[in-house]
Amino acid sequence: MARDFPPRLENRFYLTEAGTETEVLYKWGFELPEFAMYPLLDDPEADAVLRDMYRRYFDVAEAHDTGLLILGHDYRASPDWGAKLGYSPEALAEMQRRTIAFLDDLRREYAGRVRDAYIAGCIGPRGDAYGTGGAITEVEAEAYHSVQLSTLRTTPAEMAIALTFNNIPEAVGVIRAARAIGIDIGVSLTLTTEGRLRSGPSLREAVETIDARTGGGAAWFGTNCAHPLEFAPALAEGGDWLQRLRYIRPNAVKMEQIALCKLGHLEDGDPIELGRQMAEVAAELPAADILGGCCGTDERHLETIASNVTKLLRGGKTPA
Repeated sequence: MARDFPPRLENRFYLTEAGTETEVLYKWGFELPEFAMYPLLDDPEADAVLRDMYRRYFDVAEAHDTGLLILGHDYRASPDWGAKLGYSPEALAEMQRRTIAFLDDLRREYAGRVRDAYIAGCIGPRGDAYGTGGAITEVEAEAYHSVQLSTLRTTPAEMAIALTFNNIPEAVGVIRAARAIGIDIGVSLTLTTEGRLRSGPSLREAVETIDARTGGGAAWFGTNCAHPLEFAPALAEGGDWLQRLRYIRPNAVKMEQIALCKLGHLEDGDPIELGRQMAEVAAELPAADILGGCCGTDERHLETIASNVTKLLRGGKTPA
């Protein structure tokens, strides 16, 4: 059984980032080839925009005295995606190290202002995040993701997060790889509007099966890229498996993910309403203490989430 990392905080929770890619694309107008953010580190203008965007996340954490678990830009820093972008294995590893150094610089900048701040490398799926994951096996996934995880292990990142995974074998493989390399890993599964993985299983089935196949090897599980009204049915099933859910990052609006991505503009919904909905999620799922946003969200959404959840944890009432 893996350790529960990062450590639990008393009457506090961990904030994580908002919808970085959608903000960069639609608010700031930068292209993301293959949906990869790390090439922007070579563009001084984009680098400055990214730093200011992440500073706003740190500012929210400081204002509400939350912890912070922040992800790198390395979602596409695995071998297949790096090759598509024209990076050699050596150049890809160097970009991966730079994404973590970027966050470590910011953590140092906010030292003494944001406490309990941790950095995670971001492990994306080998295939399409909105597909089924293809025919990848557990053994293939372990070998594939070991490359990125091995580089991550040499950086200041304290853990890895597998993001937008959509099938059981790939999740099993990435957890086994992380365990073999010696780095903690959380797994965030993406759900359809029916509250299931695109490959078929329910969230409960996926969590229980992955835990059984890995001996509880993940630090925790979570879900991202779905609105609270969309993932609510998946959470309605009772059981001990709900204690394994720590990480919730909702989209700003209720909309099928592929359609949302094809809008061509930022759909940011109602930040105040999302903050209230996430406080309701936190009330129903006390184990869920790593909260942020996904597509369409920014620091405004994080602000209302932090305000409402902090009131809840400290015994106050959230807005009706």
